[in-house]
Amino acid sequence: MQLSNSEEELMNHLWEMEKAFMKDLLEAYPEPKPAPTTLATLLKRMKDKGVIDYRVYGKSREYYPLIKKKDYFANHMNVLIKNFFNNSASQFASFFTKETNLSKEELEELKSLIDNEIQKK
Repeated sequence: MQLSNSEEELMNHLWEMEKAFMKDLLEAYPEPKPAPTTLATLLKRMKDKGVIDYRVYGKSREYYPLIKKKDYFANHMNVLIKNFFNNSASQFASFFTKETNLSKEELEELKSLIDNEIQKK
């Protein structure tokens, strides 16, 4: 499942809040805030995609995520690796370490993370 940039931005607010009413979501946006109708459209599309749901309290809806941020971005990364790096995590790691201007300390930290994962296998 793929979210648009606008949906991802809204989803980030919802992940941060865990649950929220429309007014809470609107307040989370910086100026210029989106129109309430725009937000309502995004929420409907996201509900149709199965990434959020809501509880009804009178005339208000309290929205909450159905997927975890970690799971969404793990899937996103797997699609990226598949589509742009021939499904090769090694090609992705090579690109990432060479093209992102990481410091020596950051590279050492990545190496340590990888070494720890190797120990677990």
